[in-house]
Order: sequence, then C-alpha cells, then structure tokens
Amino acid sequence: MTCLLEKYVNRMDFESYEDFNENFQIRVPENFNFAFDVVDHYAAHQPGKKALVWCDDHGNSRTLTFADLKDLSDRAANFFLSRGIRKGDYVKLLLKGHYSFWYCFLGLHKIGAIATPGTHMLTTRDLVYRIEKADIRMIVCVNEGSLPEFIDEAQGKTGGILKDKVLLGGERDGWLNLEREIEEASAGFTRPGGPDGTANDDILLAYFSSGTTGFPKMVQHDHTYPLGHITTARYWQNCQDDGLHYTVADTGWAKVVWGKIYGQWICGSAVFAYDYDKFDAANMARKCAEFGVTTFCAPPTIYRFLIKEDLSKYDFSGLKYVVTAGEPLNPEIYDKFLEYTGMRIMEGFGQTETSVQIATYLWMDTKPGSMGKPCPIYDIALMNAEGGFCEDGEEGEIVIRTDRGRPLSLFAGYYRDDEKTAEVWHEGYYHTGDMAWRDEDGYYWFVGRADDVIKSSGYRIGPFEVESALIEHPAVLECAITGVPDPVRGQVIKATVVLTRGFSPSEELKLELQNHVKSVTAPYKYPRVLEFADELPKTISGKIRRVEIRDKDGAGMKI
Repeated sequence: MTCLLEKYVNRMDFESYEDFNENFQIRVPENFNFAFDVVDHYAAHQPGKKALVWCDDHGNSRTLTFADLKDLSDRAANFFLSRGIRKGDYVKLLLKGHYSFWYCFLGLHKIGAIATPGTHMLTTRDLVYRIEKADIRMIVCVNEGSLPEFIDEAQGKTGGILKDKVLLGGERDGWLNLEREIEEASAGFTRPGGPDGTANDDILLAYFSSGTTGFPKMVQHDHTYPLGHITTARYWQNCQDDGLHYTVADTGWAKVVWGKIYGQWICGSAVFAYDYDKFDAANMARKCAEFGVTTFCAPPTIYRFLIKEDLSKYDFSGLKYVVTAGEPLNPEIYDKFLEYTGMRIMEGFGQTETSVQIATYLWMDTKPGSMGKPCPIYDIALMNAEGGFCEDGEEGEIVIRTDRGRPLSLFAGYYRDDEKTAEVWHEGYYHTGDMAWRDEDGYYWFVGRADDVIKSSGYRIGPFEVESALIEHPAVLECAITGVPDPVRGQVIKATVVLTRGFSPSEELKLELQNHVKSVTAPYKYPRVLEFADELPKTISGKIRRVEIRDKDGAGMKI
C-alpha cells in the first residue's frame, strides 16, 4: 500500500456518482490522530515520500518528506510541552504560508492541544477578541509588518491570558525564536496514552470563521474531522498518490485544511505551498509550471485573474485537474479557462463548519455555474421558509440532516456560543444559511447567502445571477451585487464594479454595462445603481464582503 486511502474507505474507485453516493463509506478507527496515524505512518513505512513542497518570492524553496515532518513535529510537540502547553490548550498560529505552520500544526495534534490558525493581517482589536474568546495560551507568528507589535499590545490588554509569544524570523524582546527552539527541542516523541492521549471526540482545531456577516464565530472540529476530507481530496480534487496538489490559501484560511494537509496526505499526494508576498497571477502560473503541480484548487477570483494572462507561455503539461470553491463560479470564467487550457473547472461548495458538501465529482458532467451534487457523507436537502422541503426548481436553504447523529466532519458547535449554535442547528438539521435551488438532474445552483438575497418589487434576486451577467462584459474584472433601500421598490440592485486594465469609469460605460445586463438576463435584474471601485472588500479567504458595501450604503437592514 503506497497511500493510506485504502485503509480508511470501503472502496477506492466507483463507476458513477450514483455508485459513489449509494455505496461510499469511511472507516473511522478508535482514537484516530492524524499526526500519528497518517504522517508518522508514512514516516515509518515510506520515509522518503514527498509531503510538502514550499517556495517563496525570494528564490527560497524546501521539500519536506514525511520523515522530515515526523522529526520536526516531534520537536514541536516537545517544545510546546516544555512551555506548559497541554492537552486542551489553545495555541494561535499566524504563520502565513511558511512551512513551519505544518510541523507546528502537527505538533499540537500530537499533544492534544488545539490549533487556532489565523491571518497575519489581524490587528490589536482582532487579537484581543480572539485571545479572550479562546483563552489563547501561546501565539506563534511571522515577523511581518506590525503583527508582533499588535500582539504585544493585545497581551497587555488581556490580563495575562497569553503566556508565550514565539517569533518566526528575527529577534524581539519578550519573544522566543521559533527556529532556535525547534532546533534545540528534544527529538522523538512517543504517542501518549491514557488521559494524556486523544480521543475521537476531543477538539482538534478551531477556526474563527471568515464569514461575510457578523463578528467571527469560533468553529470547532474534533479528531475525526480530517477523515471527512477524503471526499474533498480524492473524489472532488482528484488528488493522486505521488501527485502534487496546490490549493491557493494561506494558513489563516480554513481552506488550508481542505486542500493542504488532511485529505491530500491520506491520498498520498504531496502538497504545494507558495508563500507569496503579494498575489500576482503570472507569478502563480509560473510557479505551478516550474514545480509541476498536478491538481489545482482556487477561488473564482484567482481564475478571473489567470484568464487575463497569456497562459500559453507556461508549461502546464503536468497539470491534470482543476477545481474551485469559495464563491460561485461565473460561467464566463469557466468557458474562458476551458478555451485556454482544455480543462474543465469542477466546482464545489462547503463551509468552515464542514468538509465539501456539494461538488461536481469525478464522474459527473459539468454544468457551468452549478455547485454539483451532494456528498455522500451528508444528508442534504433544501428547506423553504415554512420548514418544508423544496421541489426541483424551488429556492430554499441548504440544510444537513443530523437527527440520526452528527455526520462525519460536521463541526462540533461554536465555542462558548450555545445561542449561536442553537440558531443554526435545531430540530434535527444544521442550517447553512446558504440559498440554492436544485434542477431536474439533481444539480444544485447557488443563489447567495440568505442575507445577500435582494427583494425588489416583489422579486427575490440572488447576487450571483446578476454578477454572472456583468462578468461576461470584457470591461468587468470583478463585481459585487447588493441591494440599496428604495421607497417604491423596497430595494433596488446596486453593482460595485472593478474594471479590467484598459477601461476607465464613465457615464457611457455605466449605461453600457446596465444595458448589457438587461440583454443577457431578465430586465428587472439590471443594476439601477452602478458604482466603480478600485477593489472590493473581501475576507482573508477571498469572499466578497457584500455586508460591508450594504452597511456603507445604509442598506444593512433586512427588508
């Protein structure tokens, strides 16, 4: 056995989506711990097997085998223990895209401490909230910008909760140096037993969600969570043994555990980490070609920039499969990428609270703009406002059935927020807050977050359908559709547009874009208000924060 997939699934291959949906099962062992049962297993049986390929914008690169990761994560575990970190303690990792994230993450898994990754762009206020919410005992961070200074300020404001600060790169008073501490830590770490060992229902990691509305929630997952990402990696992303998978995400985004560690390593694929200073589509394409990426996952925003580049300049002969998630994929982007590369972009949908819920799986035909069909580990339905189930063609909220037990990889609740947990999880269903409809072939089509749906003159309009119409115009690089209050219609549609290079804002272009939407979709969906912008407000994960645009326009109230 070269990869571990066979150990954890009842079958490795399926003939069709129907076969997959009806027959697929994941075997969940007792006391599963990903760091020991996957990483250390490979280290023992295939020590030279490639695990992580890392590079940055400064000519640095490093390849880590599973034997390397075992050694480094053992040292990290011993370091954490030496500083008083114990099972159940929360440790914040703010390491951007550096390879140290992986061995710190695994070291925390080994001692049963709880990793809480985050973005390196947090401010003092953000850090105070997170330290107090989770009783963060230690922060490990990159030495970049004002982040260390913000952490010092946050420590002073949180009453001694934060005990240790660890810096990657450089020296700072009151801080430990990560590289030196790891180098000096003891080698070798024995898997703990008894009360010091981990159980399947112990909390493994916690992410502060990058939601498009509200203050961040603390999403918790237990030790079985990585197994659910077998469906993410093998049957959606098509990760292969000894392949090289690249999911575009820094370590502050929950997409990292979707695409840069769990399912990929179970499938035997190495992962690629490009630690760039600033996103540049041409540089990303060059790195993918140079290092031989075989499977690729990125949000639609990334594809939007890639298709503006001359992709014929790069050798993508090793690239076999591409997928997307994070926001709906506009059909225009799908068509252009297919034209330029010959590859279909396979869409998927999920949340920080889950693994992939709905996707266009290996055996399926694509329907550009559709998320695909439900994952077999979740019992998914669409529920209307009255609590009934939707017929084909009827819009409703995506829900997951839980009355027969919590499905594998569904979150274990929001930490210290029973009220918010009960708000989304009640009467035997987890409510995603995402609206969709299902066609006669069983494909799901995203409409928008419940709060993003616009109600105008009696019509319910999802932002995605209008954005898809606008993005077809060559002048539009990206856009966001929101509603603004109107005394007659309740709300009218507003478009905030970022223009492609070579186009400039003008009243003539505004009218042209409005008429374009009228011509390609129902006339009542055209944006009566259109504003040009240099950029759109986004979360760290690349999702458009429509709520920020609504609040700026005074349209934050529900109508």
